Amino acid sequence: MSLIEGSIPLPWWGYIIVILILTHITIIAVTVFLHRCQSHGAVELHPVISHFFRFWLWFSTAMVTKEWVAIHRKHHACVETEDDPHSPQVLGLNKVLWWGAELYRQEYLDNPETLEVYGRRTPDDWLEKYVYGRCYLTYLGIFIDLGVCVFLFGALGLTIWAMQMVWIPFFGAGVVNGVGHFWGYRNFRCPDASTNIVPFGIVIGGEELHNNHHAFPGSAKFSVKAWEFDFGWLYIRLLSALGLARVKRLSTKPCGQPA
Repeated sequence: MSLIEGSIPLPWWGYIIVILILTHITIIAVTVFLHRCQSHGAVELHPVISHFFRFWLWFSTAMVTKEWVAIHRKHHACVETEDDPHSPQVLGLNKVLWWGAELYRQEYLDNPETLEVYGRRTPDDWLEKYVYGRCYLTYLGIFIDLGVCVFLFGALGLTIWAMQMVWIPFFGAGVVNGVGHFWGYRNFRCPDASTNIVPFGIVIGGEELHNNHHAFPGSAKFSVKAWEFDFGWLYIRLLSALGLARVKRLSTKPCGQPA
């Protein structure tokens, strides 16, 4: 074992594959668990799957379920107003794109009532209170992740870990919340500025189809056109086939008119 190569030396493309796999798992945890399951109740997950996602988000991002869910629900309730935690129409695209994660932090620190009003029906068990939630162990997971990455991949493990740390803050909090309310195509004229960034949800698991989501906020499926692809929905279908998930809602009446 070399300190440079770690215990699993790989060719250069192998490290890229590892980054893509690890960040993809995090993306699926966000879109399926945090977004479609916890925030909107559109899908019900088996307890084993829910707990895996909770663990993975703690391990790879240190995000707290109640905080993420509450802020997202408030975004829908107050979209494109001064009370919207991350509207580029109010705050400007650059602010949301580059400081999206900080806007989440600012919201739960400055407005604790947001968690009480919008954070209901999220996990509230022992693990959430004393490990995964906002406590002294909240950041332990990402440091364990760092240690595992360095042990397995040596010096390049630092890069792999760093990519995990910035992927969701940039693509999720920045690109989706920023570009997804500023530039792109619209299938529906919703009472907000939401857009679809691209018609294939691969990089962010279907979250790129943001206008579709605002048109059907309670739907477990984000794609509406035959040529649109929603990776999150693919995983929900797979989990459903295995008896590990149950689709609760597939909306058919949009909030808005066709564009």
